[in-house]
Amino acid sequence: MQSSESALTNHEVTVCLAGGAVLGPFNATWSRDSGGDVRELVKEYDAFLQGEPQKRFKFHLHDTYTNTVHTLILNFSQVTGVCDHVRLKHNPEG
Repeated sequence: MQSSESALTNHEVTVCLAGGAVLGPFNATWSRDSGGDVRELVKEYDAFLQGEPQKRFKFHLHDTYTNTVHTLILNFSQVTGVCDHVRLKHNPEG
């Protein structure tokens, strides 16, 4: 199965907070040509859950559909989960 970078561009990110609050969902994109911290947010939070100290607090989620940037400043000790819903492009040729 062939994987392309364009298959990673359509993300919907939701952040769950202690106490039950929810941030998002935020539409965001990521590719080698388009910046944004979608992948970094997930990587950093995963590392935090595995016992590493939090290194970053500010993440920029670029939404190319509406030409906006969402800036999230997060303290991971108050985050209970991050959902990164990725919409893959359908390839009818297999």
